[in-house]
Amino acid sequence: MLQVKSLSARYGPIQVLRRITLHVDPGEIVAFIGANGAGKSTLLRTLSGLHRPSEGEILFEGEPIHRSQPDRIVRLGLVQVPEARQLFPNMTVRENIELGGYVHGRKHVEAQLASIFDLFPPLAARPGQKAGSLSGGEQQMLSIARALMARPRLLVLDEPSMGLAPLVVEEIYRTIEALHAQGTTVLLVEQNAMGALAMAQRAYVLESGRIVLSGDAAELMDHDDVQRAYLGKEYRHKWER
Repeated sequence: MLQVKSLSARYGPIQVLRRITLHVDPGEIVAFIGANGAGKSTLLRTLSGLHRPSEGEILFEGEPIHRSQPDRIVRLGLVQVPEARQLFPNMTVRENIELGGYVHGRKHVEAQLASIFDLFPPLAARPGQKAGSLSGGEQQMLSIARALMARPRLLVLDEPSMGLAPLVVEEIYRTIEALHAQGTTVLLVEQNAMGALAMAQRAYVLESGRIVLSGDAAELMDHDDVQRAYLGKEYRHKWER
């Protein structure tokens, strides 16, 4: 579904991504883990057309998109849930959700709203509430709901657990797994390495703009370097319990 070939990206003279190559197959959850500053968000911004690569290619279902505008990429079916949610705080829950469907027209928005509210009962209970007054977990649900209105074939999530309490993180992860079970392909970028690896089929480890490890997610969870870098073996056993 997604192929990235020798992708590099810069901010002025600073090179952030260094010849990244990866793929995502239909029906997978693929995790991307790495520390702050590793280049994870830059990678997603480049995939979504918000940042231009300095070299390399991005193919979505065989079509080059590395020079495409963001709205065209959304129409093709690659849709991002941004870091820190980036909602419109003074607009209502319903208005924020409706914005996600603008590329497909009003009829699609009306038809899709019911299924979105079925997936997120807390949002269905308060469609007229201002987004800025929701809890952090509800805001993350709203950000995902807005993305789903664009009918993603590949849903890209940037740090969906950031700033949330552990019980809320588990709820968000259950939602991601439910979407995957319904047929949505997922690219998940996370600092919560163990949580992401527990959900994913495959994973990549990004360090200083380079992929330093990749493979089966369960095998990476047992990799000594991953365990040393991401909270250690004790945390891994706590997550499994």
